[in-house]
Amino acid sequence: MSSLIETVRAGRIAETVSLLDGMTDGERRAFVPELRALRKELRPDRWSRWSRRVLPALHLAGAACQTGAAAVADWLAAGDFAWSPAPPVRLVDVLADRDTAWLADVTHRLARRPENARVPYELMSGLVRLSACPVPTTATYVRGWLMHIGGSWVRSGPLADRLRQEPQLAELVAALFEIDEIGSVLGWLTGEGRDSWHASLARLAEEGVLERKALLDGCVARLLRGGRASDVRAFLHLVRALEPTREEQRERVADWTALAGDAASPVAAHAQSVLAGLALDGELAPHRLAEMSQAVLFRTEKKLVRSQLVLLGKVLARDASATEVLLPALAQALAHPDSEIQERAVKLVERHAPGTAETGIREELVSAAEQLTPALRARVAGALGVAPAPAAPYEESLPPAPVPERLAPAPESAAELAEEVGALLAAEDDVAAFERTLDGLVRHAHRDRDALREALAPVVGRLHWFSVDQVDPGDFFGHRPLELVLAALLGRTAPHGFRGIPQDPMSRTDCVHAPLSRAFNARIWEVARLVSADPPPFLLATPSFGTGLLVPDELVSRLDTYRELGVTPAPVDFALALLRVGRRDRTAAGAAAERAVALGTPEGDRLARWLTSGGPDLPAVRRRTAGPRVLLEFSEVEELQRDFPPELRPLGRPVSVYRERWHCYHWDGAQRPHWAALLPERRELVAVRLLRDLSSTAVEDTRGAAAILPRLAESGGEAGPALHLGVAYGLGARHEADRLAAVDALLVLAAGGQLDTARLGGDLGGLMASGTVKPSRLVESVRTAAATGAEATVWEVLRHTLPAVLAEPAGARTGPPPRGLADLLALAADCAGRCGARGEVPQLAQTAERGGSSRLVAQARRLRGTLEAGVAA
Repeated sequence: MSSLIETVRAGRIAETVSLLDGMTDGERRAFVPELRALRKELRPDRWSRWSRRVLPALHLAGAACQTGAAAVADWLAAGDFAWSPAPPVRLVDVLADRDTAWLADVTHRLARRPENARVPYELMSGLVRLSACPVPTTATYVRGWLMHIGGSWVRSGPLADRLRQEPQLAELVAALFEIDEIGSVLGWLTGEGRDSWHASLARLAEEGVLERKALLDGCVARLLRGGRASDVRAFLHLVRALEPTREEQRERVADWTALAGDAASPVAAHAQSVLAGLALDGELAPHRLAEMSQAVLFRTEKKLVRSQLVLLGKVLARDASATEVLLPALAQALAHPDSEIQERAVKLVERHAPGTAETGIREELVSAAEQLTPALRARVAGALGVAPAPAAPYEESLPPAPVPERLAPAPESAAELAEEVGALLAAEDDVAAFERTLDGLVRHAHRDRDALREALAPVVGRLHWFSVDQVDPGDFFGHRPLELVLAALLGRTAPHGFRGIPQDPMSRTDCVHAPLSRAFNARIWEVARLVSADPPPFLLATPSFGTGLLVPDELVSRLDTYRELGVTPAPVDFALALLRVGRRDRTAAGAAAERAVALGTPEGDRLARWLTSGGPDLPAVRRRTAGPRVLLEFSEVEELQRDFPPELRPLGRPVSVYRERWHCYHWDGAQRPHWAALLPERRELVAVRLLRDLSSTAVEDTRGAAAILPRLAESGGEAGPALHLGVAYGLGARHEADRLAAVDALLVLAAGGQLDTARLGGDLGGLMASGTVKPSRLVESVRTAAATGAEATVWEVLRHTLPAVLAEPAGARTGPPPRGLADLLALAADCAGRCGARGEVPQLAQTAERGGSSRLVAQARRLRGTLEAGVAA
C-alpha cells in the first residue's frame, strides 16, 4: 500500500487515479496522515520544480482519501495547491462514487469560499452536475460562471446561445442583482454591442427564456442599492436594453423618483428622462412630479437641475391647474448654490407665481428667496406682489482667528509617558505631542533611566530592532526620529555611534529642503546622544505652543535652572531655542533680555543680544519663472550665520530656484509639520522652500503637499510673498484635500488680518493667465471659502484676479475661453452682490461688450451691472 505515496511523490496523476479506484474507503483513510505529512514537507518549498510536479497528485490523493465533507472542502481549497492544483476533471472523477448529498455539501462549502481561494469553477460545476443539487448563488460561484461562460476565449458562438444551454440560468441571473461589484465584471467581459451581456439578456427575455418582469425588478432594485459607477453601469445598460413599456414605467414611478433623487448621475438622468416622458404625456400626477422635483432640485449636478426646471416650465405652461402643487418645489432651486440655477428659478416664479393666491406658497417662496442676492430677492418679491424685506447690512462672517494651543507639561509618570510614546509611534506628525514626548523622555531619563526603560519595554518591544543587541543609529537618521531616541535610550545603539552627525541621504546639498531637514535631524541626533549618555534635566528648545513658539520668559527660567544645576546647554538645543523664542513682542522680549543678562552666563548674554536685535525681517526676494511655475528666491539671512552651529546655518542661506531643485528625497512629507515649528516667527523661510512642492499640486497633480499650509498660516511672522504664492497654488490644486487645506489657510490669514488680497489675487491671476492654475479648480476653492460667510474676502481676492485672466493679448483670443472662467465670473458676481461691492474691474467692460450670448459674456455683464448699481443686471 506504500505504492500510493511513492506514486504521489513521483507526481504520476494517472497512476494515482488508478490506485485510488481499486481501494476501499478504509484503505484510503489510512493514507491521510502520510499525505498530510507530505503536504507539510512541501510547504516551505512549494515553488520548486519537484514540488510543482508533486502537488497536483497530492491534491488529488488527499481529496479522494478523506471522507468528511468539511475536510475535503478544506483540502480542495487550500492555498498550498492554488498554483499547482490537480485538473478539475480528475478531481470530479475521483469523487464521483460519493453519495449525492455528500457531494452537494462539498459543493456548497467550496462555493462559500472567498474568491481569493481560487476554487476552479469547473470543479464546482462538475460537482453540481454529479449531485444534481441547487446551483450555488454565492459570489465565488457566480463570478466563476461569468468568467467561464462569458469569456470569448473559452467558448465560441454568441453569448445568448451559450446562456440558453445553462440549465439553471434563471437562478444564476437572479443572483447577479444580489452580488456587489459584479456589474464591473459584466461590462469588462463582453463590452458593448449585440453580444454584450445586457443585449443578450434582453434578447432572452424577448424570447421568453428569461422572465422580463424579474429582470426589470432585479435591475431597478440593484440600481436603488447604489454602488460604484462601474458596478451600476451594467444594470443601467440592461434597463435600457429591455426598453420598458409605458405600463412598466408607470408601475415603477416610486422607484424612478427615488433614483432621480439619490442615484449616481447617469442613473438619475435616466430616471429623470423616464419620468419626464410620463409627465409630458400627462401620465404623471402633479404631486408625483412635485415630489420628484423636490428631490432633483436638491442635487448639485447643474445639468440635472436645469433639465428639471425646463420640465417644470413646460408642465406649468401647459397645465395652470398644477401651479399651486408644483410652485413650492421652486423653493429648492432658489436655494441652489449656482447663480444660473437661481436665475432660472426666479424666471419661473415671475412667469407662474402671479396666478396663485395660496398664501402658504407665497410665504415659502419669499422665505427661500432670502438666500438670494438683493437683485434676485427683489424680483421674487415683485413677482409675488409683496414688499421686499429690507436688506440687512452685510457682515463678513470669518471663522475666529486660531488661538495658539499651549503645550501640556510632560507626563509626570513613566507609565503615562510610555502610553504617549505608543500613540506617537503611529502618528509622528503631531508636533505638539512629539515635542512634549521628546522632552518627557529626556526628563525621565535624567530622573530614573531604569524605571523609564521598564515602562517603555512593552510599548517598544514590538519594534523590529528591540530584540537586536546593537543597531547603527545611522539607520534611523532622516526618518523614524522617535525610534532613534528610543533606541539610544534603551541601549540598543553602539556606544561610539554618536561621535558625529552623519550625512543624511535625505538632506543632500542640492535639495531645497535640505536646510530644514538637516536642522531637524541634527536636533534629534543630539537628543539621542544625550539620552544615551548624560541627559540634561529637560530640553531648552521645547516650545510653549504647538506652533513652535517659545515664550522668552520661559527660556530665561530654563537657563536659570541650568545655571543652578551647573548644566551646560547642548549647542543645537540652545540654538533652536533661540530660533523659536518670540521676539515680535518687543516689550516682552526687552523684559526677558534684562533677566537673561542678570544670569551672568554666556548663554544668558547671547539670549539678551538675540532678543534685543532688530527682529525677524524678511530677506530680499526675487520672483522667477521656471517652466510653468512661478517660484521665489530669497537672499541670505545674515543673523542666522552668526554664532549658530553649522547644522542650523543653512536655514539662513540663499534660496535659489535653479540650483537647489534636483535629487530630492523628501517625497513622503513626514517631516514637514516639524519644519514649520523650527522657525515659528519666520514662516516665509519655510514656505519658500516648499513652493516647488506646492506648485506640483497644481502643475503635476500631486497630492498632499498643501497640508502644510494651515500650519504655516497659524504660525507667526510676516505672511509674505512665499506663503501667499503657496496658498495660490493650493487653491488651484488637483485634489480636493489640498484645495480645502489652502482654503483653511486663506481663512486663517483673513481672520488674523494677515491676508493680502491684492497679492493673492495677483498671484492667482498670473497663474491662471499662464495656464498653471485652472479656473474650474479655483472656482471650487473660492466657492467653499465664500460658503463660510467670507464673501467680501473672496470678492477682494477675485477683484485682483480677474483682470489678468480677462485681458486679451494683441490679436484677439482664439478658441473657447478656459473651462470654468464663466463660473468664476458668476461666483464673483454673487460675492460682489452679497457684500455690496462697487467700482470697476479692469478688462471686465471689454469682455462684457463682446457680441453674442455666451455664458462668459452674460456673466461678465452681470458682474458689471452688480458693480455699477449694487444689483445684478
